Amino acid sequence: MTAGAVVLASGSTNLARGQTAFSLAFHICFAVFGVGLPWLLLYTEGRWIRTGDPVWLALTRKWSRAFAVLFAVGAVSGTVLSFEFGLLWPAFMARYGGVLGLSFTLEGFAFFAEAIFLGMYLYGWRRLSPRAHWLTLWPIAIAGTLSTLFIITANAWMNVPGHVREVGGKVVSAEPLAPFLSPAAPVQVVHMLLAALMCTGGVVAGIYAVGLLRGRRDDYHHRGLRVGLTVVLACAPLQLVSGDLAARVVGARQPLKLAAMEGLFRTRSSAPLSIGGFYDEASGTVRYGIELPKLLSLLEGFHTDHRITGLDAAPPADRPNALLVHSAFTVMVGLGTALIALAALVAIVMFRRRRRGQRPLLPTGRLWLWAAVATGPASMLAMLAGWEVTEGGRQPWIVYGRMRVADAVTAGGPGIGWTFAGTVTLYLGLATALVLILRRMATGGPDPDARDGRRSPEAPVPASVGPGGAR
Repeated sequence: MTAGAVVLASGSTNLARGQTAFSLAFHICFAVFGVGLPWLLLYTEGRWIRTGDPVWLALTRKWSRAFAVLFAVGAVSGTVLSFEFGLLWPAFMARYGGVLGLSFTLEGFAFFAEAIFLGMYLYGWRRLSPRAHWLTLWPIAIAGTLSTLFIITANAWMNVPGHVREVGGKVVSAEPLAPFLSPAAPVQVVHMLLAALMCTGGVVAGIYAVGLLRGRRDDYHHRGLRVGLTVVLACAPLQLVSGDLAARVVGARQPLKLAAMEGLFRTRSSAPLSIGGFYDEASGTVRYGIELPKLLSLLEGFHTDHRITGLDAAPPADRPNALLVHSAFTVMVGLGTALIALAALVAIVMFRRRRRGQRPLLPTGRLWLWAAVATGPASMLAMLAGWEVTEGGRQPWIVYGRMRVADAVTAGGPGIGWTFAGTVTLYLGLATALVLILRRMATGGPDPDARDGRRSPEAPVPASVGPGGAR
């Protein structure tokens, strides 16, 4: 059966949900680099300006080229996604488009600001002084971060809506700042910002760890590994704190989502915390998991008698898919815990090596390097699993408690199936082109002097480079 026939065989609601989920998952994998890479570039180019060390310049030049490619792919995938809101979810946009208008408008302004200054940055190597060139990175980093986080406020409002008055299913008044005033907005924004930094740092660390495993044990690869690994491992413990705060908001505002996350069917006090396993719909229990008595009540309410709402508090039609949500939550928490454990081990080893006067402080044995390689895929998979928890746990609502997904989708018809097939084809083409381009870019390393950490006589230094002199 062809791909088109497969998608046409499904209902319009499932097709719309599948297409949106696929588009979001594809786009978010590139959006995170728009948040994280500019901050890394600020650090590496700043180090080059202060020290004149060509290794920092080599890292900056390589990452800036990669960022340009990733930004272009993210812009295309994001444009497709913006059209999908109107084409696939017209009832939702007609009813709540005005409520979310400020978030979408500010995101558009931030995106254009990022694009403008990115052009200045990419074409300013030979036209700006090193310090002026470095300063153009600040608007890119700030705008790129705000662009993503403005969208998060819209999603937060969909999870915990408020500051809107509706009469007869129509919005009659809305606070312009409603998305920013949602109780879920602060915790989701922080959680996503840390996730973006972790994904960026993990991918960077993984790339340079692979190079070291292949015998390229030069200063260029060591520094690339150190910068990326520091970011991902420093953010991992902070993500634990933000995740705990997010879970408290979920427990207070979306109790059925929390019940699905934990696989808790019966409403009860002294509720246990389930680790791992699979939720069994027939029995309403988590199979093959580890159950820690009373811990969920203790974590949510700070005492074991705290009452936790279970899935039995709502009819089956109003419950999220607990098997899917609990499994995604298990993946997210498991990978996050592994990254925190790695951060602790690395910190202990670095402390011991410092006391012994050993260099480098960062361990670079084969097992350590393989662990560094795994931080990239682990961070990405944890982020995607987290989004499944966020979106899947809200089901069957597109706006929690106000509008169901089935009421927001476009009318059925053969066209939606073909748009799904076209979207998949477009994204697969983008992914293929991206891999080919990045592989070609990866073949050109820094010059030998930069790799060895020595300054080439021809290498530009901050004191002597003026407009037209930077490479």
